[in-house]
Amino acid sequence: MTPGVGSGAWPGAGGHSGAGARPGAGGRSGSVAAVDLGATSGRVVLGHVGPGELRLQHVARFPNRPVTVPESGGAPGLHWDLLGLWSAIGDGLAQAGRSADLVSIGVDSWAVDYGLLRQGSLVGLPYHYRDERTALGVATVHAAIPADELYRRTGLAHLPFNTIFQLAADQAVGTLDTADRALLVPDLIGRWLTGVDVTERTNASTTGLLSAVSGEWEPSLFAGTRIPRSLFAPLVDPGTSVGALLPAFATSAGLGSVPVTAVGSHDTASAVVGVPLEDEHAAYISSGTWSLVGVELSAPVVTDAARSANFTNEGGVDHRIRFLKNISGLWLLSESMRTWDARASASAAPGSSSTDATRASDLATLLAAAAEVTRPVAVFDASDERFTPPGDMPSRIRSWCVEHDVEPPASQAEVVRSILESLAAAYAVTLDEAERVSGRTITTVHVVGGGSQNELLCRLTAERTGRVVLAGPVEATAIGNVLVQARAAGLLPQSSSLEALRALVREAFPPVRYEPAAAARR
Repeated sequence: MTPGVGSGAWPGAGGHSGAGARPGAGGRSGSVAAVDLGATSGRVVLGHVGPGELRLQHVARFPNRPVTVPESGGAPGLHWDLLGLWSAIGDGLAQAGRSADLVSIGVDSWAVDYGLLRQGSLVGLPYHYRDERTALGVATVHAAIPADELYRRTGLAHLPFNTIFQLAADQAVGTLDTADRALLVPDLIGRWLTGVDVTERTNASTTGLLSAVSGEWEPSLFAGTRIPRSLFAPLVDPGTSVGALLPAFATSAGLGSVPVTAVGSHDTASAVVGVPLEDEHAAYISSGTWSLVGVELSAPVVTDAARSANFTNEGGVDHRIRFLKNISGLWLLSESMRTWDARASASAAPGSSSTDATRASDLATLLAAAAEVTRPVAVFDASDERFTPPGDMPSRIRSWCVEHDVEPPASQAEVVRSILESLAAAYAVTLDEAERVSGRTITTVHVVGGGSQNELLCRLTAERTGRVVLAGPVEATAIGNVLVQARAAGLLPQSSSLEALRALVREAFPPVRYEPAAAARR
């Protein structure tokens, strides 16, 4: 498919179906580079793929730290350091090129955020979705399109930072008047790599401007919000060749004319490709900064029950639907550790009366201590909006407990145990809701991403859900990115279905099994 040409609706419209060819049964060997940008860190990963081979090699890791910039009236604005990320990506791809001959490059990132451009140049740093400016956008959009109608058209659960609300906030203060293009973060990186503007469909499905039924831009939403449709580039599907590296970048990175391939550029879309699902009775939890809990469907569910339960319908690779719910994830733990580290650093400063210079950043020690906690700890509502912005999570957890007449955790170990118990409890409720709303029976839960390494969280999830938990792979997002590129490049049979790709994942990265207690088994 040429850049800019969509393939129609995702429900039942083409794509790969059935068992397909077994990956590894044909094709040639080669290497692709996956640029995987998470909300707190990024990486460049080499994927080596061929007959009987699926192997990852990390060539670069780098932090992704937001920056606060004074804005109108001196108010702080939270932005992504996209220029720092771009520099790190360039270094990582150069290293990848020194390690292997690349046949493709693919980029995925977190969803909803975008860069505004005018005549190809970036207009300011992209906002971080946790910036507080979006409340104005929510009010503006809902005044034009009621929330229930918005859900019926887009299938997207309400989150105050969805792209449609961010764009409406920009429009209200005149920022959109300065731009002629909006590119979601992975598409912006792709433009800098190739000079080609596209909008990859799985990530477009998180904007709140795409029809849940057709998988195309919804004209009535642009008309109702007065957001210019012309801001967005044409839609493309995962597997589309976007273009070759620009000569200047290729030369500076020591690379040749390597093609850039659109992947499931929403990182969860790539992660779900890398989940070794075996049948329709399996659910997934993509566990990282956020926990994305859901099932894979062939068509969206936009019923009142789905909306009431706050389930979202996002596009997946090969026209699948990711029917899921966003739950606060390991962000709660990482922010707690950041708070404790800051306090420990302050107490260890010269002149401090405290002699406790211990830092909380030894996660393994904290998790071991949390596993030894024997008394019941608070189970709080992990979806409470107070836990969304950066800040002192232990204090916010204490505040929630006081408000709800629950005994707060009394130590760092108890805070960690409380966070993990609360996440596992939220998973249990969400999986039961997913069964009820989708009509699917769920017997197995796959946990992928960073949380799959957290043995305590996986064990608690099995206990609280009463379902078998299969943990891993950790790098599901990079794996999904690599597999879509490899299929498009002919390193795997291009007839390979998602089921066939996932069989290769199971062989290469066998999951760890956690059984629920007999009393809890469903």
